[in-house]
Amino acid sequence: MEKTLTVTVTGAAGQIGYALLFRLASGEVFGKDVAIDLKLLELPMALPALEGVKMELDDCAFTNLNSITTTDDLDTAFKDSDWALLVGSVPRKKGMERKDLLNINGAIFTKQGLAIENNAKDNCRVLVVGNPCNTNALITKSKCQRIPSKNFFAMTSLDEQRAISQLAQKSKVHHSKITNMTIWGNHSSTQYPDFYNAKIAGKGALEVIGDENWLKTEFITTVQQRGAAIINARGASSAASAASAALATIKSLITPTKEGHSFSVAVSSSEAKHLYGIDEEVMFSYPIKSDGENWEVIPEVELNDFSREKIKATYEELLSEKKAVSDLLS
Repeated sequence: MEKTLTVTVTGAAGQIGYALLFRLASGEVFGKDVAIDLKLLELPMALPALEGVKMELDDCAFTNLNSITTTDDLDTAFKDSDWALLVGSVPRKKGMERKDLLNINGAIFTKQGLAIENNAKDNCRVLVVGNPCNTNALITKSKCQRIPSKNFFAMTSLDEQRAISQLAQKSKVHHSKITNMTIWGNHSSTQYPDFYNAKIAGKGALEVIGDENWLKTEFITTVQQRGAAIINARGASSAASAASAALATIKSLITPTKEGHSFSVAVSSSEAKHLYGIDEEVMFSYPIKSDGENWEVIPEVELNDFSREKIKATYEELLSEKKAVSDLLS
């Protein structure tokens, strides 16, 4: 192997963790010439289940899998991490207010942020999957002064993939024909899937579909509420699709973006140079391109009044979340 990467996964025995670990270990994500040291973090009560996952990983005998560490200790989990995938979080339960969820998870991500700061490699990259992921990422980033702010991300690729699927079904084309499907803002019911700038086989999505009312109503609502619909249907939240989206995010960040294309991920608005009127520091999803090493927000995307209003609404929600956890931000 040409090099070895240490990849930390939290909540590793959960459904999302289980769905992504085998693909990470197989060489699919970082390449066949990269060996992977997996560091898997779980709560003490979940360690027996995590040992079972480790046994399955061992039994696969993946060529790229160099070692597996299972632990409930934060310092051990994040020691020398090149990538930290923060998957585990407390889900929202019946009767729980959003502020309650933010504060409970805020305490978790505060501790993880400090452990990353104290143990991970200087250029560690951190992808937050556990919800509410944008604000969890903001909290985590606030605890890390040594690691560059540009190395923190919150996942909105799942929303992008959901939007792509809806456009593909409506236009009766393969999903590979859908490009530049940007998710703006928060991974929540206020997110804005920007159909005006999306392309279907190189043409504008609105031009191809020809039903602006459907795009402004049913399409947006379906994407925004897809997570809740899946919970209602299967009795559990998205797992395999969330894992797939997390891995797609990593691949998008480490692979040069095709000319004229973009992908969605939430990044620090200050690192994004506060484009598109996002003036205060939040983790905000933009259209992004990468050269394989560094990312940047695509500037000067044309926005009409409808789009600007949607972007404003999701930004205001993120500001509200930030205010709710202001005592956790350093």
